[in-house]
Amino acid sequence: MSRHVAIVTDSTAYLPQRAMERHSITAVPLTVVLGAQALEEGTEISARSLATALQKRQPVTTSRPSPELFAETYRRVAESGATGIVSLHLSAEFSGTYDAAVLAAKDAPVPVRVVDTGMVAMALGFCALSAAEAVDAGGTADDAVAAAEKRAASTSAYFYVDTLDYLRRGGRIGAAQALLGSALAVKPLLQLDNGRIELLEKVRTASKAIARLEEIVTERAGVSEVDIAVHHLASPERASALADRLRERVPGLAELHVSEVGAVIGAHTGPGLLGAVVSPR
Repeated sequence: MSRHVAIVTDSTAYLPQRAMERHSITAVPLTVVLGAQALEEGTEISARSLATALQKRQPVTTSRPSPELFAETYRRVAESGATGIVSLHLSAEFSGTYDAAVLAAKDAPVPVRVVDTGMVAMALGFCALSAAEAVDAGGTADDAVAAAEKRAASTSAYFYVDTLDYLRRGGRIGAAQALLGSALAVKPLLQLDNGRIELLEKVRTASKAIARLEEIVTERAGVSEVDIAVHHLASPERASALADRLRERVPGLAELHVSEVGAVIGAHTGPGLLGAVVSPR
């Protein structure tokens, strides 16, 4: 990566570690509060531990990184030789992470461009990768921001949850609140739209919902070159099966990532989450 522009994101991007290392991307962790313990996502709490806590109905909340943590990160990145930073984060509709980054950027030792991508999970991760690739090619901070924003504009994210209860508790279901009165009678398919979680379709059974998710992703991918990420929480078999089917059905598939979401997103979706991100190149 260029010595002059560094890429920073947050832990909800769920980027593969090898990709972060290859592009020198730094991720600032969000916090999961489990009972009386405040734990950093990705280092102090695993998705599996979170799923167990949720299944036991233990209280779980999440919180943004502090401006001080961002400031420390920006200082460390600057000390490593960066003369500019592009800081890409999950939708401000979900978290105060973007606001914390903006506060820290004001006093950073080098210029920091903070971007609300409107994305989350690998929808955010693909934006960070595009920004890093722009820098790798010799681009400026402006080039990296433009690459990330272009990727975000073309990326779609869809997901299935076993229950809306976790999204309801966290206040993150937007228009999908219309489902609450009949949540037990339907299995919702949701999408990320303008930085918010919105209802896409109502389906009667889990198996039909997952089959419909596959159809939507296949249609959205079309025949152009695309990257796809399949996410899950405590549903590795579902994720593996969906990934196998997409490999067969998407002719322009470039890269396919399969991963369990981290504790922050898992806390708001609950076990049983199955999601897919479609990101044209």
